[in-house]
Amino acid sequence: MEINSESHSQHISRQFNQELEELKTHLMAMGGLVEKQVQDAITALLENDSKLAGKVRDNDREVNDLHLQIDEECTRILARRQPAASDLRLVLAVIRASSDLERIGDEASKIARNAISLSESNNVIRGLVEVRHISEHVRKMLRDALTSFARFDLELAIEVVREDELVDDEYGSAMRSLITFMAEDARSISSVLSVMWILRALERVGDHADNLAEHVVYLVKGLDIRHSDPDTLEATVLDRNS
Repeated sequence: MEINSESHSQHISRQFNQELEELKTHLMAMGGLVEKQVQDAITALLENDSKLAGKVRDNDREVNDLHLQIDEECTRILARRQPAASDLRLVLAVIRASSDLERIGDEASKIARNAISLSESNNVIRGLVEVRHISEHVRKMLRDALTSFARFDLELAIEVVREDELVDDEYGSAMRSLITFMAEDARSISSVLSVMWILRALERVGDHADNLAEHVVYLVKGLDIRHSDPDTLEATVLDRNS
């Protein structure tokens, strides 16, 4: 059964309604924090701001605390309410989504740590153009994935899944360019390796945004699309009769 944003507001228990709404609210708050972590980590890198990078690294604890809080809320709902059908899918989707958000927070911390390392280097930093481009792409994916979750928007979720393939292609191209830089200038190896780790972290952010979008499809349609062909997704997921 397909559900929409009103499907979780029609329970006999008003308190159960409130618990589910709070669960979604807390997940969106975590998503907003993680999105800012990624943005600040990239800003710290591009503006050579080690203080901001340190703040990102320190704020990872807040992300972890939210993850634990949401897990606890989900466990309590499962134990007390024993939800079924769409309510169970919501709780399970939130559990999975919060795990992906926590891992995005970890990737932001990795970017911040490498930004601090690069700020201490006297070398010319290669690959920042690629970092800027890919970071804009994955940040849009993350923003759209969170929006699709908040609105139960299948079309937007599918768009995010499709975008992940483009990010993978951009990542591969950027890595090839950086390998060429290292081959041409051995003095750049240390800084280029740091940039490569940053690009890898951004690629992983895209992967987790893709996961978030897949959780939306599971939540709304009850379909597991993790190993589906992207070219057939739209026909499968948006089939109004499924």
